[in-house]
Amino acid sequence: GDLAFPMLYAPELLRSEFASRVADMKNSVANRNNAQASCAGHFIESHIDEAYDGDWVHVDMAGPDSKDERATGYGVALVLGLLGAPGFC
Repeated sequence: GDLAFPMLYAPELLRSEFASRVADMKNSVANRNNAQASCAGHFIESHIDEAYDGDWVHVDMAGPDSKDERATGYGVALVLGLLGAPGFC
């Protein structure tokens, strides 16, 4: 698969990023310098039904998707590798 780095995931530290005066949470982080990939994972997790008993994964691959206006294909091998990993599915 593609090279990847595990990100910090501490929802209790990220909740304030989604504070909103008009909604339960906003779909954008307050601080763009904060861990945006981790915040995106928290946003997704916040919308998964509490009764859901399965696993889930957030792969943030928007950054390295192109180079010099050409697609890199980044993420395809990563996802296929994850799906084929023992115990993943």
